[in-house]
Order: sequence, then C-alpha cells, then structure tokens
Amino acid sequence: MSSLAPSRLAGRTALVTGSSRGVGQLVAEALARQGARVFIHGRTEAGCAATLARVVAASAGGANPVVLTADLAVPAEVESLADRVLALGGVDILYNNAAIMHPWRGQIQDHTQADWESSFQTNVFALVRLCARLVPAMRSRGWGRIVNVTSGIDKTPQLAGYGASKWAVDKFTDDLTAELKGTGVIVSRLDPGWLRTELGGPKAPNDPSTVLPGALVPVLLPDDAPGGQFFRAQDLRNATI
Repeated sequence: MSSLAPSRLAGRTALVTGSSRGVGQLVAEALARQGARVFIHGRTEAGCAATLARVVAASAGGANPVVLTADLAVPAEVESLADRVLALGGVDILYNNAAIMHPWRGQIQDHTQADWESSFQTNVFALVRLCARLVPAMRSRGWGRIVNVTSGIDKTPQLAGYGASKWAVDKFTDDLTAELKGTGVIVSRLDPGWLRTELGGPKAPNDPSTVLPGALVPVLLPDDAPGGQFFRAQDLRNATI
C-alpha cells in the first residue's frame, strides 16, 4: 500500500487494550517490532506474562514494555488505567482492542439486561473514557493514532447486544474523527475479520495471525491521511509495511 508511512514507530508509545492474548497480543508484538514502547493491558499480570515475553523479544533491547492491569467492566478501574498511563507520560497510539461477547441467545426475548450492560460497558464506555482521558495529550503534541476495533457482524439477533455495541463504536469513531480533524490525531476503525480466537470461537475461518499486517495499517498512516477510515484486516493480507 503506497499510502503507508515508511518510518518505524521509534520514540512512540502505544497502549493496546486486551493485549493479554489474541488479536491484542499480536498487535502489541507487532508494534514493538516497529519500535514502539508498548503498554500491555489485561485483567491480571499473570495473564499478560506471555505477551510481555513476546513484546520484550520483539523490542530487541529497545523501549521497555509495561504491564498495566484493569478490568474494563469496572468504570473505576478504567479511570485508574488512564491515570497510570498519563503518569507514565501518556501515549501516542491508543489501540482500543478489548471487547467481550455475551452468550448466544436464541431469540430477542432471551437477551438480558446484563447482556446489554456488560457489552456496552466494556466495548463502548471503557473505550470512550480512554479516548476522553488520553486524547488531549495527543492533541497537544500534534500527533496521535487511535484505532477502534469494530466488527463485521450484521443481522445476527442472537448477539444483538454485542452487535449494537460495535455499531456504537463506529458512530463514536465518526464523531471523534470530526472533532480531531486537522489536529494531527488520526482516528480509524479496524475489522479484524472472523478469527479463531477465544472471542471468535473454533469455527471461525481465519487464523489469528491473518490480522497482520493489516492491523498495523491504520497506525502507520501518513500524517496527511484522512481520519475515519474503515480497514478490513483480511483485505490487507498483502499490505506492505
């Protein structure tokens, strides 16, 4: 892809939410390989141990990664996560990858209030709060990349709460893009595709590794790229980064 910036991410710092496994782990490792210092996020330090080892290896003795724990289902822990990130100097790249999926429901009347509340707290409200807390520093520096992971899910009433939460992420991405136009902070959304992860399940057609290199494309956009672009990782398997 000719629109990709040729420079690496040396000197940049990235927070990848939900990077203890799956897509987030792969993205965290790839960002470290591009030279970024990575803040790894998960619910527990033990759960992040494998990612930490991979990021350290990918960093090749470069910027030291940091593990930051928080349960995004708990609003106070989201705020605490933002506090710790800011205390460490903030980030240049915010990769909002963390998400949950409520159980499969047979019919719409089978959905519970908890299905909707949990989906929106983790998938939407936590993402919005992290943007609200971390974007001002990016704007003041005149450079930033925000990637909001969305989903291609459509017309799947059995997962209505999850699907609606991802539509909310898309709408918020549009609004944030409009606010940040001309600031140097570029907001994008990424659909990783249906992957054989803990979230996607064993019947998914794509191996998790296929999320790369496409997942890095919105991070490596040139400074004059438009915000609000929608990238599909599965369509970018041959991207050159």
